[in-house]
Amino acid sequence: MDVVKRVHIVPLGYEYDRICEPIRTQRADLVYLLEPTADTDESRTQVAADTEVAEDSEDSERRTADRSQPTYHADLRDELDAIVPEVRTWACDLTDVYAVLGAVTTIASKHPDDDVSVNVSGAGTIAAIGATIACMDGSTDARAYYVEPESYAHDGRREPASTGIAAVERLPTYPVDSPTPDQVAILGFLRDPSEWDGFHADRTAPPKKKDLIEFARDRGLSFMADRQSPEERAGEDKGAFRVLDTHVLDPLVADGYVTIESVGRRRVVSLTEQGDNAYRAFKHKLSAVNGE
Repeated sequence: MDVVKRVHIVPLGYEYDRICEPIRTQRADLVYLLEPTADTDESRTQVAADTEVAEDSEDSERRTADRSQPTYHADLRDELDAIVPEVRTWACDLTDVYAVLGAVTTIASKHPDDDVSVNVSGAGTIAAIGATIACMDGSTDARAYYVEPESYAHDGRREPASTGIAAVERLPTYPVDSPTPDQVAILGFLRDPSEWDGFHADRTAPPKKKDLIEFARDRGLSFMADRQSPEERAGEDKGAFRVLDTHVLDPLVADGYVTIESVGRRRVVSLTEQGDNAYRAFKHKLSAVNGE
């Protein structure tokens, strides 16, 4: 029988007590620290603490220019290593809502049977938004919590932005619908022209609906699973277009993730910026498509 682990996911910003104390008091078994890493493309400076911390524009610009990590992060890691059986780091751009959202949902998906908690108060507003939305995604049971500090006293770079903790509050979440694994697979196909080989010859123009159908059949996507007969594939399968529209394209268009335009007699499908962000946030769902 597998033992349920207490897993904490924490964006690592300009805090110490607000990160460490909930992990200690809730006796976490495994901690993921979300932090920028120098050897990743997404590595950028973290945002300075919560908006409650007053700062003028000159201080803000100075912090943005300083990409070094706070000196007390080493002490924080040492303390976590002493109280938690396992601490892992996860490269993440904490200034990008979708990067944080994607990191949290991806990590949570790796622990479907564990108790996953997400600290939304460790790295400022943008990271908090991404982490909170991730906990609302219906594909994860992760729960968000917010740590109220005793006081805000420091600038965050030389010393933590706050000290002590006054309370740890579990945040209410409201379910949101995220793309299905099939829809994420189609978003990925639209996003990467290298995937078009064998399905769509012209990499300078968006794919047609027919290309999406052939890709879905080739990858065994579930919405095409019952449309694989030789008779259906021998001619133009009108029903396949209806299934594609109903299960994939109509929802993606409604959410603003793709657009469909008539070019001559063709109906071409294009990925929007919002669709690209959605793919980055939910690409972990491709493991279900790939049978991982």
